[in-house]
Amino acid sequence: MRLCRFEVDGKARLGFYTEDRVADLEALSRAAGETRAFPESLLAFLPPEREGMERAHRLADVWQESAGEETSGPPVTFPTARVKLLAPIARPPKLFLLAGNYASHIEEGGKKAEAKQNTFPYFFMKPVGTTLNHPDTDIAIPAISPDSIDWEAELGAVIGKGGKDISPKDALSHVAGYVAVNDISDRQFHPNPGRVKREMDSFFDWLHGKWHDGFAPVGPCIAPADAIGDPQSLRITLTVNGKIKQDGSTGQMIFSVAELIAFISSFVTLEAGDIISTGTPAGVGSATGEFLKPGDRVAVEIEKIGVLRNRMVAG
Repeated sequence: MRLCRFEVDGKARLGFYTEDRVADLEALSRAAGETRAFPESLLAFLPPEREGMERAHRLADVWQESAGEETSGPPVTFPTARVKLLAPIARPPKLFLLAGNYASHIEEGGKKAEAKQNTFPYFFMKPVGTTLNHPDTDIAIPAISPDSIDWEAELGAVIGKGGKDISPKDALSHVAGYVAVNDISDRQFHPNPGRVKREMDSFFDWLHGKWHDGFAPVGPCIAPADAIGDPQSLRITLTVNGKIKQDGSTGQMIFSVAELIAFISSFVTLEAGDIISTGTPAGVGSATGEFLKPGDRVAVEIEKIGVLRNRMVAG
């Protein structure tokens, strides 16, 4: 059972997701005779909300039982190819991302990966309101810096229950589910070329290169945490125009999902709906000097979740 947000006739809806069809959860709720208020967020149907999860499973049973039946009311299901998929969390309170959480990615960039007991996770953030993007949408290559746009396939953990000072052993119980993320990056962004060089220029060039509009597509759905089980055993791949560029496993992370949640919550209060994107394996374009161009089609696939597809266009 996977869940999604999608749009039909200009209305955003919550649904069950498959590669072929999506089902409108609110329509299923009516078909099941439910009279209680319908929630606005998928978090209401995900862990750790046990009552919400039970409701989701009941509605999944209704969908299964009604498959193929004609209905006199509005459609319950739609072909996935004919709806507009939306980012599963409409506006996450915070979007955290990891820099260098796979040794292979650190090393392909010419650096040495330190043992985790000697270091700590490097977190950064993207502005949610302008970088968050949807599945199957175009991503504009910025005209201000068009020649160094790169891809990064990542597993995203969606927080279902917030908290502070969360222990590693309890951390996964705070996860609602998992999504695919593409941390699109501008590798050679250098604002104001005539500038006077300062000590921190290279860091802020790197950081600002993460912030272009639409550079954080998320989706195509949320796989509930209990359906994923161990988040450290998932295959993660990325293709550009059908050619595999990244092919790794979340088991290769330096810091596990649980360790990341524990670390960030030691000084930041996590909120329901926050997304933690956990870093990328080897195979990014900057390692070989290959960058994205208009017309390129990029697909992130994560085992048990699905495929996040986007097309690059000129900005």
